[in-house]
Amino acid sequence: MPTVPSPQTVLDRVRRDVERNALRARNGIKLVAGVDRPGVGQTPKDVVWQRGRTQLWHYRNEEETYGGVRYAPPLLIVFSLVSKSYILDLTPGNSFVEQLLEAGFDVYLLDWGEPDERDAENRLEDYADDYIPAGIDRVLELSGADEVNLFGYCFGGNLALLHAAHHPDAPLRSLTVLATPVDFRHMGPLADIFAVGGMDVRSVLGPDGNVPPSVVVQGFRALTPTAEVTRYVNLWERLWNDEYVASYQAMTGWSDDHVPFPGAAAQETAEMLVRRNGMLTDRLTVGGDPVHLADIRVPFLSVRANRDHIVPPDATAPLIDLVGSPDKHELCLDAGHMGLVVGRTAARTTVPTIIDFVRRRSDPLDGVPDDPAAQEA
Repeated sequence: MPTVPSPQTVLDRVRRDVERNALRARNGIKLVAGVDRPGVGQTPKDVVWQRGRTQLWHYRNEEETYGGVRYAPPLLIVFSLVSKSYILDLTPGNSFVEQLLEAGFDVYLLDWGEPDERDAENRLEDYADDYIPAGIDRVLELSGADEVNLFGYCFGGNLALLHAAHHPDAPLRSLTVLATPVDFRHMGPLADIFAVGGMDVRSVLGPDGNVPPSVVVQGFRALTPTAEVTRYVNLWERLWNDEYVASYQAMTGWSDDHVPFPGAAAQETAEMLVRRNGMLTDRLTVGGDPVHLADIRVPFLSVRANRDHIVPPDATAPLIDLVGSPDKHELCLDAGHMGLVVGRTAARTTVPTIIDFVRRRSDPLDGVPDDPAAQEA
């Protein structure tokens, strides 16, 4: 026979439900009113170079920030063109950048800002052949190093790949890319519209000559049409939990917080990467020159997720075989797109793996590291 709960147990459950409903009401009001939003992107940093809307950030790594050995060369992050970079520095205690600093890396980030009409003519080559090399040069100048560890996030990984392929002699110690698509046949309805439907990017450009953020957001939402409903159901179930609500606000705020996609780069992406599927078919050109991912020979790591609805796993899977590096590795995680850089999976698996990969190809500056994995390098 089923166990009958005691009166005290029933009373405790009623009290818990009453308390949670009260917390749901309080947090629901705060969400609707837009108050008590968590601060994002709070790790201290300095702007050390700027061109147009693009800035190079240098994160401060004070002695109390890291717990052991510093490593060289510096790590330069190349961010995506269509979203804001604070996902990598979401909130204190849930920050990819914070973990890199604590591991002893000297961290820089190329942030593209918010493109306007002055950026509408920017092509992919402007990023791969101009902005990224200029950022690398500035990092080398400030640090005194002669190489950098390059890290590309999402479409920033595509830009980093184009740069490394076009400049095989670039001063790179290693290259890591995360959630970076190469088979654009699997990038969902938005890619299908341009590849199969023949839609012209110019038909969706805004008055400033760029693809508006609203078009980008709707394109991503089309990948998982039921996700909006699911996330609200999950929110209701845990609306009583202050920590969950704060995390929800930060992450969903970022997922809806996109920037314009420079018009010329968007048209080139649609033609070369989507219609020609140039990364997979080896039909890439940068600055009029044919480039080949097989020419990338530096130590290489591809990090991807098997539950990624923004960059599906079939879009990222071929990359490891396309790059020519003798020293190349892949990490495929049971995670979603954001789960690669924020949350428990990121803290326990993604970031430690990236840190270990880069450490093993870097030089300790302050003696023998305390980390056993690094000692084996």
